Amino acid sequence: MKSIETLDWSYITDDLHRKGYGLIEQVLSPSECDELIASYNEPAHYRKTIVMERYRFGLGEYKYFQYPLPDLIQHLRQSFYSKLALVANKWMQVLNIDQHYPADFQDFQTKCHEKQQTKPTVLILKYGEGGHNTLHQDLYGDLFFPIQLVIFLSDPENDYTGGEFVLTQQTPRAQSKAIVLKPRKGDILVFTTNFKPVKGTKGYYRVNMKHGVSEVTSGNRFTLGIIFHDALS
Repeated sequence: MKSIETLDWSYITDDLHRKGYGLIEQVLSPSECDELIASYNEPAHYRKTIVMERYRFGLGEYKYFQYPLPDLIQHLRQSFYSKLALVANKWMQVLNIDQHYPADFQDFQTKCHEKQQTKPTVLILKYGEGGHNTLHQDLYGDLFFPIQLVIFLSDPENDYTGGEFVLTQQTPRAQSKAIVLKPRKGDILVFTTNFKPVKGTKGYYRVNMKHGVSEVTSGNRFTLGIIFHDALS
């Protein structure tokens, strides 16, 4: 795995401010991705399994990890949080939202637990042929962190076809904009959980965003989602 500290954070931060997302290429090695996929069938790692069609979320399955998280995932969660808290606090400032995120992940997690949000939200997702995920936001409680990660564990075209990652941007009094991405195995996409600030002629305003996955046309697609806030249940 690449060192999180040595990534080009100036570039990543600029992308987040401008677009609401940023792609970081080849952070995890192929073997690290394969190990995470292999762990999908090890029940001891997980607290809950969701079959998506039961809830009309789409078609596929995902599993929530339980604490303690595997070392690799815990390292990613803590390391990325400390960098992204700076961006999150800037967003809150320019939008005049009364919310401040601590610099240290453990302090943020303590705030979650004070809100009775104690369940881990890190999850691994599996889509087969026909699998998809409807547009949504991952909030889980009153306290949420406005940025999250998705790590791509499968190789498009070799492991699966279709299955593009989709973001939609709803600018006030305008039609929605769709953004379609197809990252490679080992890439990490950093993106807004539910909104981003945009500067207009009268100051900053809030633009809501959702994300989902287009239909997988063949093969199996695995991803790992890292959400920084915990859940109520």
